Amino acid sequence: MRIVSVNVNGVRAAARKGMAEWLDGSGADVVCLQEVRAPLEITGPLVGEHWQVVEEACEIKGRAGVAIASRSELTDVVSGVEALGEIMREPVHTGRWIEATVQSPAGPVRVVSTYQHSGTAGTPSMDLKYAMLDAATARMDALRSQFERVVVMGDINIAHQNNDIKNWRGNLKSAGFLPEERAYLDRWVEAGWVDTHRTHVGDQPGPYTWWSMRGKAFDNDAGWRIDYQFASPALAAAVTDVRVDRAPSYDTRWSDHAPLIVDYAL
Repeated sequence: MRIVSVNVNGVRAAARKGMAEWLDGSGADVVCLQEVRAPLEITGPLVGEHWQVVEEACEIKGRAGVAIASRSELTDVVSGVEALGEIMREPVHTGRWIEATVQSPAGPVRVVSTYQHSGTAGTPSMDLKYAMLDAATARMDALRSQFERVVVMGDINIAHQNNDIKNWRGNLKSAGFLPEERAYLDRWVEAGWVDTHRTHVGDQPGPYTWWSMRGKAFDNDAGWRIDYQFASPALAAAVTDVRVDRAPSYDTRWSDHAPLIVDYAL
């Protein structure tokens, strides 16, 4: 089973730049999308007719939005308040968490697509980020007790360690690399979640998954690794390959993020 996570940076723009063609040729069974910034009636057709798509759109027009696209049936779909509780009634938190179950030869796999807040250091937006991270952490604890095979993926907007950001020295006080944020990922790993990407590639710089559209960040590979697939131990044990599908050049990108592709032998 090939599972992909990618922040599309607006599904309309991504579609114009070749997203659907990439999806059709990706060999993916399940694709989790973040920052779709469109309702399901737009997202579904843009993804393509061969996919079942479920989505939680953001109540604030033009922001956030998460979706799951699958080649096979998705069941037991929950999102928002139903998944993370009352905090998700705030419009700013909507369009940031959706989960569903997909069947594999080895049994059911619970799949989560999440788009965590980016935040700005020293502003109230960081309180929003920490509040949602708290809710996500609690939900992840529940998922681990309910499902043997579960994967939580998406744009977490946190670079975990120095190897996850090219210019880590220059970003020690930047949102996305603050000690308080990175501590959440420490907690997830300590609780038993496996960072499939880092575990597979080992202790080395990158590979990064996001590059600023400004300047020469992409050309210089001055990126951040902020997209993840955190798998339960049983699912992580089935990983056979992990790769970041970085576009060959700046002008061939269809998002400022690159797809994170994980293959599971199920």
